Amino acid sequence: MIIRRSSNNVLSGPQLGILAAGTFTLGVDAFVVAGLLPQIARDLDVTPATAGQLTTAFALTYAIGSPVLAAVTGRWDRRALLALGLATFLVGMVAQAAGPTYGVVLAGRVVAALGAAAFQANAYAVAGLLTPEARRARSLAAVTAGSTLAALLGAPLGVLLGQSVGWRGSLWVVAGLAAVAGACVLLLPSAHVPPTSLRTRLGVLVRPPVLAVLVTTVVVLAPMNVVVAYLPLALADDGGRLVALLVVLGVGQVVGNRLVGRLVDRIGPVRVTLAGVGLTAVCLGLVGPAHGEPVLAGALLLALGLASAQLITPSQFRLFAVAPDAPTVALGLNGSAIYVGMALGAAVGGAVVGAGHTASLGVIGAASAVAAAGVTWAAARVRRPAPAPQPAVP
Repeated sequence: MIIRRSSNNVLSGPQLGILAAGTFTLGVDAFVVAGLLPQIARDLDVTPATAGQLTTAFALTYAIGSPVLAAVTGRWDRRALLALGLATFLVGMVAQAAGPTYGVVLAGRVVAALGAAAFQANAYAVAGLLTPEARRARSLAAVTAGSTLAALLGAPLGVLLGQSVGWRGSLWVVAGLAAVAGACVLLLPSAHVPPTSLRTRLGVLVRPPVLAVLVTTVVVLAPMNVVVAYLPLALADDGGRLVALLVVLGVGQVVGNRLVGRLVDRIGPVRVTLAGVGLTAVCLGLVGPAHGEPVLAGALLLALGLASAQLITPSQFRLFAVAPDAPTVALGLNGSAIYVGMALGAAVGGAVVGAGHTASLGVIGAASAVAAAGVTWAAARVRRPAPAPQPAVP
C-alpha cells in the first residue's frame, strides 16, 4: 500500500494518545448503555427489551455503515475523516442525552454509530500507516489500549455516574469526551491511502474462506451478548454490585488479551476460538444459579471476560492467512462482523426478555454457544483453493 506522507507525518506518543482517547470514548459508550438499560426503559416509558434494541440498532448501523463509509470516503484525508467521525458521534450522543422520546434517542444511537464507524477503523489505519514498521505493533496496541481501558474502567464509571446523576448525565459525559477528543484530532498529521471500492470489498467478502471466518466471528460473539446486553436483568444487579461486576468483566478481558497471542501461537487460532466459545457456554449456563449470588456472579464474569478475549484475535489472525492480498479489507469486514454478532445477540436477548423469559437468558446464550462451536469447527474446514499449476519452464 502506498501512503502519502512526509518525514514529519509520523505519529508521536501524545498523538497515539489522541487516537486511544477516541477509542476509549467509543468503548465507554458501547458498554455503558447496557448497564443503564433499566433507567433508560423507565425514563422513556418503554420495556427493557425495547430499550435493549438501542444496542442492536447501534451495532447493525456500525456493521453496515463501516464498509460503505470506507468506500465512499476512500480519497479523504484520514485526519478530516477522524474529526468528522467524532463530530458525528457527538451529534448522536447529544440527541440521546437530550432526546425526549424513545424515537429521538434511537435516531441518536444510529447517528452515533455512523460516527463511530467513521472513526474506529481509521484510528487503527492511521496508527499503522503513520508509524515505522518496527514500531507498528506497539502503535496498534496503544490505540487498542483505549478500548481495553474503557472495558476495565470506563463502563463501570459510566454506570456509577449514571446512578448518581441519571443515565442522561452519563451520556452527557461521553459527549464531552467526544468533543475533547475531536478537537485534539486536529493535532494529528494528515494521511491519505489509496481508495478501495465497495465492489472490491464485496469481492473479498464472497471468498469462501474469508466468509467462513466472518461467519465464525458473528456466531461466537452472539451468545455472550444475549446476556451481556441485559446484564442488570440477567443478574438482578442494578446498584453498586453491577459496577463491581463490570470491573471484574473488564479485568477478565484485559488478562485474556494478554494471553491470547501466546495461545494462538502455541495451539492455533481454531483451537483457541473453540476453547473460548466452550468457556462461554459453561459461564452462560451458570448465569441462572448466579442470580443474586455475588461471589458466583463475579467468578462467572471474570471467566466470561477471559473467554471474550479469545473470540476476536484468532479470527484476525486467520484472515491474514486466507486473504494475504487484501488483509486490510478483510480486517475491516471482520470489524463489521463483530458488530453483527453483537446485534444478533442483543436481538435474541431482547426477544427472550420481551417474551417474559428473562431467567432463561443464560440457557439460551449457552445453547447458542454450543451451536457456535459446531459452526466454528465446520467453518475451519473451508480452505483456500489451491493455486493453479504453472506450466513447466522449458
